[in-house]
Amino acid sequence: MTEGSIGKSLFFFAVPVLLGNVLQSLNGTINSIWIGNFLGEDAFAGTANANNIMFFLLSTIFGIGMAATILIGQNVGANDLNQAKKVVGTSALFFAVLSLLIAAAGIILSPDILRWMHTPEASLGYAISYLRIIFVGIPFMFFYNFLMMVLRGSGNSKTPFYFLLVSSFLDIVLNPLLIFGPGPVPALGIAGSATATAIAQIVSLVLLMVYLYRTGYALRLTRADMQYLRLDPGIVWVLVKKGFPMGLQMIVVSTSGLALINLVNSFGPDATAAFGAAMQLASYVQMPAMAIGGAVSSIAAQNVGANKWDRVHRTTLMGITVNFLMTGVLVGLIYLFNRQALDLFLNGEKALRLGMDINTITLWPFILFGITFVVSGVVRSTGAVMAPLGITFFALWCVRIPLAYYLGRQYGLVMLWWSFPIGFLMGTLLSGAYYLWGGWRRARMMAPSGKDSPTAPAEAESGPASS
Repeated sequence: MTEGSIGKSLFFFAVPVLLGNVLQSLNGTINSIWIGNFLGEDAFAGTANANNIMFFLLSTIFGIGMAATILIGQNVGANDLNQAKKVVGTSALFFAVLSLLIAAAGIILSPDILRWMHTPEASLGYAISYLRIIFVGIPFMFFYNFLMMVLRGSGNSKTPFYFLLVSSFLDIVLNPLLIFGPGPVPALGIAGSATATAIAQIVSLVLLMVYLYRTGYALRLTRADMQYLRLDPGIVWVLVKKGFPMGLQMIVVSTSGLALINLVNSFGPDATAAFGAAMQLASYVQMPAMAIGGAVSSIAAQNVGANKWDRVHRTTLMGITVNFLMTGVLVGLIYLFNRQALDLFLNGEKALRLGMDINTITLWPFILFGITFVVSGVVRSTGAVMAPLGITFFALWCVRIPLAYYLGRQYGLVMLWWSFPIGFLMGTLLSGAYYLWGGWRRARMMAPSGKDSPTAPAEAESGPASS
């Protein structure tokens, strides 16, 4: 990724990531269709609440995986394979321990969290059953996603896509079987949907690990590399120092989602179901931003490691352009087929009308979200993590959430959706300003020695949001 056409590298890296995101969302969409149409809107609303909690908990360890991805990318760009393996070994062990702790906490605290979110009573039992089974499989799910991040950090986005195909196929096939229980298969209802997801993740993880070792993947840890499978203090410090703000940024996003659904729940089950359906569609609209953002982050990290800054900046411009076009096309398609798309999830006319109102106001601002996502991905590739965190916190918790509560309580359900474009616009303006005038180019992840870098050009970030 440090040579040749940036557009070509971006395209061939981003397409498998985009297709993988499509698969994952399509998988979730199909599962939601089964639940919404055959188990009812109370069950669908229950999964909407449970999925918001899952996103929150995934966010708690996202930063560690992202920090490892950037470190691996920079070391691959600098042709330092040994240091890359050290990062893999330390982060894998650290990741596994944290995922086990989170899974245990989630199983125990699920009912309390759902009640705190004011989950409608009719949906509460569904949400608890669904969420607890998901937590049983969460260590496998987290480690599976960690391996995919490692592969992408080293420049390989195709292999993760192939195994996402396997995972999605298994989940899609197992969902109706375990929900309805034909023949000797037990009918588990909503718990069957969660069980199908857990089984699919576990099987795909095992197959991915077998594949990596049989094909001799360069960053696999062999018997000769067992010294790398330890908690190296220098790497752990960087994972925490750099990963915690990135994870906290995701927690800021997910907690804002929890705060928003808490507000929406107060308007009743129809509003919750409409919001859940609209966000299912929004997940597709966000896919180009996520794919291009992930691609530019990996490409930029390798070019930072190779000290090729002209390619870093060209990667940013190319990413913004491609993302703008792709996201715009998806937004236009959903506007053309607004009611038909929502009809996949919702049966009631009131929920359908509410969902159409949500889409009309909230979909086009995701073009702005895409610009912010790409710019933040490039900024983080150097190790600059505090400014994106500060910008995200301000745009969501100081602008969007207070505005949503004010508009919702003063003017009703439809008006609160205007908090989306205003919040996204604020994030885009601040991210662009920091990219142009902030000190992200001077940030560093680690020195070549493996210690947290105090060396040139500078360790600390500068800029309005980095303090």
